[in-house]
Amino acid sequence: MYWGARELLIRWQGVAFLLLGALSGCGNNDALESFGGPTMGSTYSIKYVRHAGLSAPGEVRVQVEQILADVDLQMSTYRSDSDIERFNALPANHCQAMPASILELVRVGEQLSVQSDGSYDLTVEPLLNLWGFGPQAREEKVPAAEALAEARQRVGHQHLRIDGDNLCKDAAVEVDFNSIAAGYAVDTIAAKLEAMGIHDYLVEATGELKAAGRKPDGSPWRIALEEPRDDRQVAERVIVVDGYGLSTSGDYRNYFERGGQRFSHTFDARTGAPVSHALASVTVIHPSALMADGLSTLLLILGPERGWDYAEKHDIGAFFVIRADTGFVTRSSHAFDRLSGKKTE
Repeated sequence: MYWGARELLIRWQGVAFLLLGALSGCGNNDALESFGGPTMGSTYSIKYVRHAGLSAPGEVRVQVEQILADVDLQMSTYRSDSDIERFNALPANHCQAMPASILELVRVGEQLSVQSDGSYDLTVEPLLNLWGFGPQAREEKVPAAEALAEARQRVGHQHLRIDGDNLCKDAAVEVDFNSIAAGYAVDTIAAKLEAMGIHDYLVEATGELKAAGRKPDGSPWRIALEEPRDDRQVAERVIVVDGYGLSTSGDYRNYFERGGQRFSHTFDARTGAPVSHALASVTVIHPSALMADGLSTLLLILGPERGWDYAEKHDIGAFFVIRADTGFVTRSSHAFDRLSGKKTE
């Protein structure tokens, strides 16, 4: 699978350390199973407690990797034979039959676009390519005004329409699911594990995750949220996750600089340009990993003030890391404190 590599602000070293302690202190017959591999230009990781009578680990892995393969074949913008890339290649005023998963994500994208007054949009791929961040990008650059105006004519969720099982477009728009596909994959894997009788697990794909239940020693899944920095690892907060999805979006890894100005890969579809505010990253906790994935991107686009107001208005669990003259400052919504459990050191 060749999707653009995404920022990973959630580190797994701390989680692995806790798991090792659980394994060595486990006094029952439950086993902690784990496996992972490449996916979507990054990696995935599955950890779960195997109780007596459940499927063999090999069968669990087969089911998980089939889900990831299906997501790749349907939603990847880095392979020309995927469902969405075949749709993207169509000219205006054409339709294509689509699997239910794609239609679901288009509906979620429309919801997030409406709620953000058009700042979030699934059809920004022409802008990503033009600025040098997309799958068809040639170089990172600040585009000329004429080229930007032309690309913006091919951006806008209002140009998409669902007609039965078909996805249609009235302009030559291109859909990019990178802001929600991993969350969808995590939810789908978690549902499969639940259907297989596995209720204690941590599922992660490209940094998006969902955790439920407990580890073999009865302790909860704890996740460390890091400062968005490259020089060293600093945990901003350690939270407990049980039954929720978690997603972090940030702009500190994928960007370029020109003339002393910083241009990130996060775009506001209303302006056609990268965002330029002080919000470095935002983490969202939500019952749905898909919604956590999309909302973390939406809040990152809106920025530290508009994003905060949006999160509080809609009761979204969000943790903001904001650049300041002295480093970083953090801010968590009331819903985040409520859903993430008691703060631990």
